[in-house]
Amino acid sequence: MADSFAPHHRYTGRVSHVSRYILRQLLGPLVFITLALAAVVWLTKSLSFVDMIINRGLSATSFVYLLLLLTPGFLLLILPIALFTTIVYIYHRLTYDSEIVVMRAAGFSPHSLAVPAMVLAGIVAAVGYLFSLYLMPLGFSTFKDLQFVIRSNQASVLLQEGEFNAIGKGITVFLRERGSNGELRGILVHDRRDPDRPVTLMAEQGLLLAGENGVPRFVLFEGNRQELRVQEKQVSIITFARNALELDMLEETSATRWREPAERYLATLLWPEDNRNDRAYANELKAEGHNRLVTPIYALVLAAIAVAAPLSGEFNRRGEWGRIATASVAAILFEATGMGLHSAIVRQPELTPLLYLLPALTVAAALAVLRVRRWPAFLTARSRRRRAA
Repeated sequence: MADSFAPHHRYTGRVSHVSRYILRQLLGPLVFITLALAAVVWLTKSLSFVDMIINRGLSATSFVYLLLLLTPGFLLLILPIALFTTIVYIYHRLTYDSEIVVMRAAGFSPHSLAVPAMVLAGIVAAVGYLFSLYLMPLGFSTFKDLQFVIRSNQASVLLQEGEFNAIGKGITVFLRERGSNGELRGILVHDRRDPDRPVTLMAEQGLLLAGENGVPRFVLFEGNRQELRVQEKQVSIITFARNALELDMLEETSATRWREPAERYLATLLWPEDNRNDRAYANELKAEGHNRLVTPIYALVLAAIAVAAPLSGEFNRRGEWGRIATASVAAILFEATGMGLHSAIVRQPELTPLLYLLPALTVAAALAVLRVRRWPAFLTARSRRRRAA
């Protein structure tokens, strides 16, 4: 009885060995392609911080930290694309080296050869859910809070010596020089937030400090305050030894700032709070929530498309590039349709089920293609004529 199961055990062992071999071939390129794409995105993102680094004194440590906070968000989009590229490349190389031919001649079905790619896709999808449901909202909300603090407490890094600096709505500051300990000298502040009573303050020295709720505050010493009453056409001048002026550069504080969809966790996306902003943007929040649930599955979909092209039908080395092109077009159409549906359900929430139906139908179509053993004659006639020639 035991002998009758021995061939099955040996075949199972061969499948496991081949699966591990293909999986090892996939891991290296996946890491390399992911890092290469991430480097491109990091470079692109870093351009938005150039002004903060050069003109506003953002440190290298803060710069790297800001980029790392954004990393989970774009890795969620990069990983499925990197996985698709890896699978297409590795299976094409295995086919070109005739390894796939040998494996299929040894009795391995297209489905068994596709298992390593789908296992890796499952791992990537699990990592994607970790990014989508936890790390991305955590990183982006921390990024926005830190960005808010940097913008609210720009202090001396915002003020350029010898220039008129527009640092808020209706506020212009001129600074003669900045001391080594943060003190400011030769200060002129023009406040036109109230058009009927514009105010100009001049002082020998002062400080720019963080006030309540993160609102910056000028503290000026030994100066004068000139106020123009437009209606009365009068100017009043008052000298002071010390004066404070809050700079409402932002219309909100860190405590009252409305959280964007990318900053929120799944619960607050699918079930928004009962406040004015959440009610106004309820469709956007719910669309983002459903997209968070669907996006990690894209790894499985793109992997199914990538393995269906090289493993379906008969072996034809000359037709490999055509299959790769077909798979690439199918992947691009799937991604474009997914993004289009995400935008559409913001306007028409009743289309939300299509967001889930699209990956299911695409995987089903890829598996159906994978089951094809012989393509119809009209699809292979051209390649046969080429071989005959």
